[in-house]
Amino acid sequence: MKFFKIKSYAKLNLSLNVIKKVPKKLHIIESLITFINFYDLIYIRETKALKHKIKFFGKFSKNITKNNTVNKLLNLLDEQGVLKGRKFQIKIIKNIPQKSGLGGGSMNASSIAKFFLRKKIINLSKKKLSNIMKSVGSDAELGMNFNNTIMSKTGKLTIKQKKLGLYTLVVKPNFGCSTRTIYSKTKEQTRPKYNNPKSSFFSIKNIINSNNHLEKAAFILNPKLKKLKLFLSSLPNSICVRMTGSGSCMVVYYLSKKKALKGLRLFKKKYKNYWCIISKTI
Repeated sequence: MKFFKIKSYAKLNLSLNVIKKVPKKLHIIESLITFINFYDLIYIRETKALKHKIKFFGKFSKNITKNNTVNKLLNLLDEQGVLKGRKFQIKIIKNIPQKSGLGGGSMNASSIAKFFLRKKIINLSKKKLSNIMKSVGSDAELGMNFNNTIMSKTGKLTIKQKKLGLYTLVVKPNFGCSTRTIYSKTKEQTRPKYNNPKSSFFSIKNIINSNNHLEKAAFILNPKLKKLKLFLSSLPNSICVRMTGSGSCMVVYYLSKKKALKGLRLFKKKYKNYWCIISKTI
């Protein structure tokens, strides 16, 4: 049986507001989310083996444990009997770095769940599927639709079809950030802003005026990250610079590819050993 190929896109948090601190858990947040044309590649096919077979390849495949999001998803689907005993061979080429805030692992799981739905391998209600994805990971449900998304403080996701058309310079220092640690050190809180989702939240003006409340804690824990943002903010022609998720990736947003490529050239002169890509919102 042939392999099916799936693109698992990276997500970006255009904004991330902490609404309330929750002891020993991830805080209550709201966020504006978009996706870029940069992805992990997933190859999947049914197998006659007695167990699922999952293998990771590529530059960022090292140190992925058995407790990964794809295993979690398959185990949950098996436990609920929705795969009806069917087993799958899955190969994932990891282009998205780990501990970057780009949601690579979560998007892998959601991309596979969408494949199962599209091929009618599983049949689940929206509520049941939502509960499964939340059990897989805090970001996993976001990847069920690769469109601009407004996440309110209740966790409700509102999809907006508006195309941003932004180019991005995405850079990652040679260290990652622990999501749990960053949240535990975050003290900032604000009143909810996205209770009434509007397309205007994705306007350039609103994006520029938005924030990521996790940056302050990330900068205290990793001073190099603060220096990185200061340098990126000095690059010409960018509209804003923001950390995505809990880091460690920083994203510079541009209105044209030409301007983004100039930023890339200047960045590479200063930071020769940091990972970086140019991409565009999808």
